[in-house]
Amino acid sequence: MIPKSKSKIITFIIHILIWGVFGLIYFFQLLNWNITVPYQLWIKQSIILGLLVVAFYVNSFVLVPKILLKNKTSIYFLIITGVVAIVVLLNIYVDEWLHIHRLMDIAFHKGGPPRKSHGRDHNWDFLMLANVALVLGISTSITAIQKWQKDKQLHQDMEQERVSSELSFLKAQINPHFFFNTLNNIYALTHINAEVSRKAIHQLSRMMRYVLYDTQNSTTLLSQEIAFIKDYIDLMKLRLTDVVKIDFSTPAALKDMGIAPMIFLPFIENAFKHGVSATQPSYISIIVNQKDGIIELNVVNTIIKEQNNNLEEGSGIGLNNTRRRLDLLYPGKHTLLINESTTENAYLVNLTLNLA
Repeated sequence: MIPKSKSKIITFIIHILIWGVFGLIYFFQLLNWNITVPYQLWIKQSIILGLLVVAFYVNSFVLVPKILLKNKTSIYFLIITGVVAIVVLLNIYVDEWLHIHRLMDIAFHKGGPPRKSHGRDHNWDFLMLANVALVLGISTSITAIQKWQKDKQLHQDMEQERVSSELSFLKAQINPHFFFNTLNNIYALTHINAEVSRKAIHQLSRMMRYVLYDTQNSTTLLSQEIAFIKDYIDLMKLRLTDVVKIDFSTPAALKDMGIAPMIFLPFIENAFKHGVSATQPSYISIIVNQKDGIIELNVVNTIIKEQNNNLEEGSGIGLNNTRRRLDLLYPGKHTLLINESTTENAYLVNLTLNLA
């Protein structure tokens, strides 16, 4: 995406180049003639170049944006035809006013016998017609492209603002979801061990500091996100019995990179919500793999049919919003596979993110 200041500089340079080329066409050819060019011809070329400049910018600033781009095509081409005719007629008038043809005839046949006039050479008029059409065509093309780029930039800005607002809304929903579930866990701990519950509250405060302050940007460091997940798992372990087995592994040599904050949490939270039991043997496996810029999260948990008491009745809010966040943040750069195996009584989640 080109910054606006650079875009203006590029546009200015393009205009300079256009008129530089036309200036060379109109004046350099005079220098190549093996005659003494009458000063009237220099005046004429300057006037014509000025007319082309006026036609160019009238078309660029008035006719194209206010008529052509307003779907008034017929009116536009009618006016353009009139502009071409006016420039050609003015060219003829300037020739007659400055006696260009007589002066050119004298210059090219200096010292020779007088020539009989054959009238005006209309080839020059057709050449002028082609020049005007070329200038107006360039003007229309540049203006239309600039309008298209401006509309595209505006659309991108609006889409980015919409996505940012939606992500903020989704993130605001995910945070309370995590907060209420964790409070519910600590509430259960207060009936078992007050000392452990105080430790859990301290750990929760550290985690909430990360949630409220360290995740305000669009990305966080992968190492911080994994540290947060580890704290979350440790907090969950405080209320679990020995019948629950937890396996958590991360890359031995982690390469830090930016990642959307709390993008893994809903899947892990869901595993603890539905995959553990106080009486039935159960397990949760959480594995984070990294290969170059590819991050893979694998979560496997047993399926416990019991209904867990929860302070929040809206089941699945975190998972649904995370799917939406993934679609917005990593379009075409993520895969999410969720499989509920009834034969193995296991719930499997595989999330792959391309962070390269």
